[in-house]
Amino acid sequence: MLINEVQEYLNIEDVNKYFGETKVLHGLTLHIKQGEFVAIVGRSGCGKSTLLRLIAGLETPTNGSIKMQGEELCGINKKIRVLFQEARLLPWKRVIDNVKLGMQKENTSIAKQVIHDVGLEEHNDKWPDILSGGQQQRVALARALVAEPEVLLLDEPLGALDALTRIEMQQLIEKLWLAKKFTAILVTHDVSEAVALASRVIFIDHGKIAMDIAIQLSRPRHRNNDFTYYEKKILDQIMGNAESVIEDTKKLEYAI
Repeated sequence: MLINEVQEYLNIEDVNKYFGETKVLHGLTLHIKQGEFVAIVGRSGCGKSTLLRLIAGLETPTNGSIKMQGEELCGINKKIRVLFQEARLLPWKRVIDNVKLGMQKENTSIAKQVIHDVGLEEHNDKWPDILSGGQQQRVALARALVAEPEVLLLDEPLGALDALTRIEMQQLIEKLWLAKKFTAILVTHDVSEAVALASRVIFIDHGKIAMDIAIQLSRPRHRNNDFTYYEKKILDQIMGNAESVIEDTKKLEYAI
């Protein structure tokens, strides 16, 4: 595959998104390579989850375009799956049947294999409500991956988990990404999580890209001085933008 073909895998060009009169995304342009792991960080309301929903086909841009391999994305695309913060399992279906919901054509052996991949092979016939929160997210992850999507969108999927379970899930997601080679786009408030998982971190501020940084760390990643360098660099940018907004607000109040 040629380099320019890789670079043109997922193209978001000059996208604006309004909700009523509120403009959430401002001419956002982003190019994602096939197989990349991209993390999107930013404060609440900055537009990061809106961007993910646009890629997923759950929302449509007010204007601008989102293309995958040169074709406009219109509505839900079977090549793209989403893992949300809530597992959203059906309580009246057992684990394996919840996973099968992600399949175009039901196949029990494939479903069992993916359940094995997420470490729940002994839970095939259990009901969701007896599983822990981390186990439920593993089921949701298996359901998202069972159809072998090309793109996995992760919308704060670990936000409700305890610290130890969160680290375990980070390691599992990284392991599956390396093995299955899908393109991953993670939305998170946690800068440490972004650095731990992503090959590239995007900081969105007020609907615009304020930072785009490659994370050049070997895998598996360890929280050493190099790791801390990237954490601090991203946090400094986030806090710097926040201080700039506060200062501008003070100037406006003074002028009034």
